[in-house]
Amino acid sequence: MSKLALVTGATSGIGRAFAERLAADGYDLVIVGRRAERLAEFAAAHPEVAVRTVAADLSTPEGIGAVAEICAAEPLTMLVNNAGVAHYMPLAELPAEKAAELVSVKVLAPTMLTRAAVGGMQARGEGTIINVAGMIAFGGPAPHAQMPRRAVYGGSLAYLVAMSQTLSAELEGTGVTVQVVCPGVVATEFHERQGLDLSMVPRMSAADVVTASLRGLDLGETVCAPGVENAHLLDEVFNADLAAFGAQGPDLATRYRNA
Repeated sequence: MSKLALVTGATSGIGRAFAERLAADGYDLVIVGRRAERLAEFAAAHPEVAVRTVAADLSTPEGIGAVAEICAAEPLTMLVNNAGVAHYMPLAELPAEKAAELVSVKVLAPTMLTRAAVGGMQARGEGTIINVAGMIAFGGPAPHAQMPRRAVYGGSLAYLVAMSQTLSAELEGTGVTVQVVCPGVVATEFHERQGLDLSMVPRMSAADVVTASLRGLDLGETVCAPGVENAHLLDEVFNADLAAFGAQGPDLATRYRNA
């Protein structure tokens, strides 16, 4: 049986690297992006697999709806929610339209596309959902001097981590696997489009991010951090999360009782 993957943000960077790798692995593809000419270029370069191109803007209800319809109708083996925008700036300086675009692309679109795809995957007893987030999801406690403020961007990536972990548990035993990939700085056009020059910063390749993700699936990782050598650090974070979650009680904590 043929394998079918839908990849968003497939015109460059990590999305393009996913599409390249999956085509090499024999997947037929549905590739989604804003730039129709780049989608057509990719399809023409990969005649060995069936490639359907979908020009859609996932910051709009129409774009999300069109791609969600495909996710619901097609027998997807894999869904890669990769599309993204950065808009790095403090919240007070972030224009309303850019805040809405960011939340639509990194929160609403992955949610609605996953919702559309997961029912069919469950019915077929197999499927993989990969959400592309980033290590900034874990950077919330960092002081200003260490990390520039980008509250909406960081919050959207943290949402993808929490959603992926919770959905993975929800789908246990169904044959459907969920993973969230959290790379650090990657050598793509992503930062350049925001006017950021990171050419002197050590960066991972997009191909290596994809390698980590696919190997992470083999290892059973729900959270894949391609640049973190010591995986026990992630275990410690999540164990601490669960410890705090399990330690809650119905009584007001002592520290809040003494004014």
